[in-house]
Amino acid sequence: MVLAGDIGGTNTRLAFFEGEPGHLKPLETEVFPSGQHSGPEEIAHKFLAKHNRPLEAICFGIAGPVRDGVSRTPNLPWVVDSKNISKELGVGIVELINDLEANAHGIAELSPTDFVTLNQGAPSCEGNQALISAGTGLGEAGLLAEHGGYRPFASEGGHADFAARNELEIDLLRHLIAQFGRVSWERVLSGPGLVNIYQFLRDTKRGTESKELAAEMSEGNAAATISRHGLDGSSEICVQALDVFTGIYGAEAGNLALKVMATGGMFIGGGIAPKMIKKLQQPAFLEAFCAKGRVRGLLEAIPVRVITNDKTALLGAGRVATLAARRGSRATNA
Repeated sequence: MVLAGDIGGTNTRLAFFEGEPGHLKPLETEVFPSGQHSGPEEIAHKFLAKHNRPLEAICFGIAGPVRDGVSRTPNLPWVVDSKNISKELGVGIVELINDLEANAHGIAELSPTDFVTLNQGAPSCEGNQALISAGTGLGEAGLLAEHGGYRPFASEGGHADFAARNELEIDLLRHLIAQFGRVSWERVLSGPGLVNIYQFLRDTKRGTESKELAAEMSEGNAAATISRHGLDGSSEICVQALDVFTGIYGAEAGNLALKVMATGGMFIGGGIAPKMIKKLQQPAFLEAFCAKGRVRGLLEAIPVRVITNDKTALLGAGRVATLAARRGSRATNA
């Protein structure tokens, strides 16, 4: 029995898993608002108070860089330490990994029905794989092909410098430099990034914001409002914002594929992509993905799939915890 966590900037999901890697069985699962808690220890205490089970290992996938078992989360005021978690919860084996690394581990636990294919790619595809996920922030990870399988590794590529591709994006970059000083990919490719794009179009008079739309955005989730009106075509400025966002998403997915030579496949994860499948299936996303000049043919041969299972990171954390428990068991028996 292991405890797995998917700790995002918005929500934290916890679940018990039992079984073997590749055949994990989730038991109790709960979702908690991350920002209303002081850290994952507090959330885990609440969860364990309701569901008391003996644990062999814990793994939390967390939205932020992890170094020596410690993460200072960029989107939450937390310092998360695996040693503190072990002490607080009384569990000897605690793994702390980047949330995209957890997502990458979770891919091995998915079935074919958990994907929507955007590009079939070449008939025989071998090599590394990559994962990009836009949500509250932007996550990126790689999967190194080795020994007939894949070894996920973390990245903080979402915080690399945003690269504009055309005059509109150059103006967008200038607009955001004036606002933030430095502009990362996450500033344009995330839920808040979609809002940044929308506000740029509005403030530079490239689109008109109605009073009704402004009121709706102020009362709820602005990014979700923009996405909804952009997808159903009811607001021209929202359609424009989503078009810009889609092109940027495809471009950075292609950049990541080149950087890790992801000839074995590119996966699109996160909470945004499954909600805009129809938009991603239109030509703009793949055209931006493949538009890499002399190496276009390389990109065209890469399979591109959207992950639709929102528990992928949780499954990945469960997989890592299970493997850690098995290693601990072997060490004890030795």
